[in-house]
Amino acid sequence: MSTDLSKYVFNHTMIRVKDAKKSLDFYTNVLGMKLVYRKDVESGKFTLYFLAYTNEEIPEAEEERAAWLFSRSGLLELTHNWGTEDDDSFQGYHNGNKEPRGFGHIAVTVDDVDKACERFDSLNVNFVKRLEDG
Repeated sequence: MSTDLSKYVFNHTMIRVKDAKKSLDFYTNVLGMKLVYRKDVESGKFTLYFLAYTNEEIPEAEEERAAWLFSRSGLLELTHNWGTEDDDSFQGYHNGNKEPRGFGHIAVTVDDVDKACERFDSLNVNFVKRLEDG
């Protein structure tokens, strides 16, 4: 049995988030991504948010939208487990920047990195590490 590797597409990366509202604000209003799909999974008490850079017309019908979504590349999926945003005892998810190291970062290409950083500063983005810091 074989499979056609030329048909493979890197579809998405999933990140769990504590606060969906804050995360969506960052990815849409700061980074300019578009929310292309949302799915509430009541049985698991979580919501999936798929974001992309696209100007394409997104199909309205659920089946067509799913086919469009899972045939694309470069999507970001945010998964929010309900209640974490209001749970003071919730410590958050491991970010990979402390031991044990793991996940490192997501890279977004911009037209002018200095101007993009100026914009992020004007939006009060908290940098974990700036470019000049390595």
